[in-house]
Amino acid sequence: MSLSRREFTRLLALGGMAGLLPGAARATTQAVEGGALYEGGRFGNVRLLHITDTHAQLNPIYFREPSVNLGVGAAFGQPPHLVGVNLLKHFGIAPGGREAHAFTFLDFDAAAQRYGKVGGFAHLATLVKQLRAEAGLGNSLLLDGGDTWQGSGTALWTRGKDMVGACNLLGVDVMTGHWEFTYPDTEVIENIQAFKGDFVAQNISISDTALFDYKFADFPGFDEASGLAFKPYTIKEVNGTKVAVIGQAFPYTPIANPQRFIPDWRFGIQDQHMQEMVDKVRAQEKPDVVVVISHNGMDVDLKMAATVRGIDVIFGGHTHDGIPAPSLVENSGGKTLVTNAGSNGKFLGVMDLDVGDGQVRGYRYRLLPVFANLLPADPAMQAYIDEVRRPYLAQLNEPLAVTETTLYRRGNFNGTFDQVICNALRQGGDAEIALSPGFRWGTTVTPGATITLENVLDQTAITYPATYVREMKGSELRTILEDVADNLFNPDPYLQQGGDMVRVGGLDYVCTPNNGLGQRIGEMRLDDGRLVEADKSYKVTGWATVGTASPGRPVWELVADYLRDQKTIALTKVNTTKLIGVADNPGLA
Repeated sequence: MSLSRREFTRLLALGGMAGLLPGAARATTQAVEGGALYEGGRFGNVRLLHITDTHAQLNPIYFREPSVNLGVGAAFGQPPHLVGVNLLKHFGIAPGGREAHAFTFLDFDAAAQRYGKVGGFAHLATLVKQLRAEAGLGNSLLLDGGDTWQGSGTALWTRGKDMVGACNLLGVDVMTGHWEFTYPDTEVIENIQAFKGDFVAQNISISDTALFDYKFADFPGFDEASGLAFKPYTIKEVNGTKVAVIGQAFPYTPIANPQRFIPDWRFGIQDQHMQEMVDKVRAQEKPDVVVVISHNGMDVDLKMAATVRGIDVIFGGHTHDGIPAPSLVENSGGKTLVTNAGSNGKFLGVMDLDVGDGQVRGYRYRLLPVFANLLPADPAMQAYIDEVRRPYLAQLNEPLAVTETTLYRRGNFNGTFDQVICNALRQGGDAEIALSPGFRWGTTVTPGATITLENVLDQTAITYPATYVREMKGSELRTILEDVADNLFNPDPYLQQGGDMVRVGGLDYVCTPNNGLGQRIGEMRLDDGRLVEADKSYKVTGWATVGTASPGRPVWELVADYLRDQKTIALTKVNTTKLIGVADNPGLA
């Protein structure tokens, strides 16, 4: 059974004693330069480890957290919509140390030099092995929230197979997906068959027309009776307890990404089906714990947790939010823990549960930053990484330019690497305005570093990279910005379809996030100061169209050419958005 209100009241106290809840007295680690950061000891009898949104980053990287992550409506001032000092205060993290650097953008350049790179599957593997050994043989599961097979040059060139091999070696037990579905469906099935764990998704069904002659009818996860393309859940025995893991893939995949790759599969949030699945699992399987491995995005997970009863824990992904403590969400059946574990291999979530008498009696949660200089590389994983990357090293390591500016992407509006991409598009297309998708993935390049082709591919490596140049009226540009703004700032999380604002080059505009549909975008001006007029046409360039494939060159070719030509990147202008009505928003630094 799910956690009752009485049980969660007691768990709240336990969490507070463990120093895991907002305002609690936390033992910070800013003075700890060694392995003590990872020495948490045992708690309970079930350990659930969680990674998500690694975006194919096999090696350690730099990753700057956002300085803008606005929450609107009920999300105002609530996790995950806290940045900088506001996040530190909310979670009781002291400024100036490793934790502050891991969870915020504050003093990023200096802190990155001091604390080094994060992530890397070889370093992650060392931490996973340490935590599994600490819990005891057979007492843990490793869950992967998806966005694993995409995000790097090697993932693109191997069609995600490099990451399947890495996850098998890491020991991932269960995963779900999102960007996995931007490979053709035949490649998706091949990769799932090669994956040694369970791929689960209760919200992916097969279209009625395809079901009559389904080309993957022999795939073990397919269930003709239910019409589901994949296993909706799996049951795992962990230290004598039965753990049910239900999958929730990204619900808006065919909208946010091209449906042409996966024409026979239908997605959606599907609350009612999730409730039916939870009820069925509890009735038929009699699990001690029900968890959901989700790629909804944290706001959607919070609403789902309030709507669907019977889920003990939701391990979330998609929005790349590194949240130090879980949120406790009340529903008609009790309460549910909701977590989110960041991105790019930067964090490992650790949920320890005390399970007995068919229920969760206590918990402890830690979101551990993976500092590569504190964790030795696992030899077997490092050997695998070296081998899988070897054929591509000459291309990946090609030097293109040197940056004098921190180049990053993450945030609601333009990042500096986005600006470089937009500048490259404008130069390559001889265009007045550039549009670039508001993707959340993409690593950071620190000042003084050489920008390599690998850095460019970290921002652009997708299966639909073609660029375009076309004429657009000012009214059409406004409609695009308004649509994306509603996708991002609609107060109903179920109407948010992923991603941040479209990035713009050659254009500044005014935005009022708290306004309603069609009322958020104000004045738009070109770089030369001219107002964008509704009836006037402008030459616009962009990339990554979701619809019919564009005929232009892959975006990384244009960006690489631009960088070779520039030689040094010192951004003199980043196209900015003037924000109205959000000066007091804790998601704005």
